[in-house]
Amino acid sequence: MTVAARQKAHRLGHAAEWRAVWRLRLAGYSILARRYKTKLGEIDIVARRGNLLAFVEVKARADAGTAADALGGRQFGRVSRAASLFVARHPRHAVCSVRFDAVLVSGSFWRQVWPTHLADVWRAPE
Repeated sequence: MTVAARQKAHRLGHAAEWRAVWRLRLAGYSILARRYKTKLGEIDIVARRGNLLAFVEVKARADAGTAADALGGRQFGRVSRAASLFVARHPRHAVCSVRFDAVLVSGSFWRQVWPTHLADVWRAPE
């Protein structure tokens, strides 16, 4: 991947995360963290609504089907590990139910369509 292509993908990712944050806010979620990074993994968005704590993976692709296909087992493992660390570091959220969601953003940089929020996309291993 060239430097220009990498920069374009980075800009697209930031724009998609921004749209995902607004999609979640309009659905009543409070955004607790964006791009939460640990040595165990990274979480795109940590959101809370009531007693529900959602760890959200954002995928931006040309179309929604391709974005959904980009969700994979390796990512689920890294998000799950980072989520465990987030709850350990923020014990006030330990009482919440935990859910793993995805937000799919499709379209080009300037013509992205309204994001699709997929709730409870996967479960963390017990």
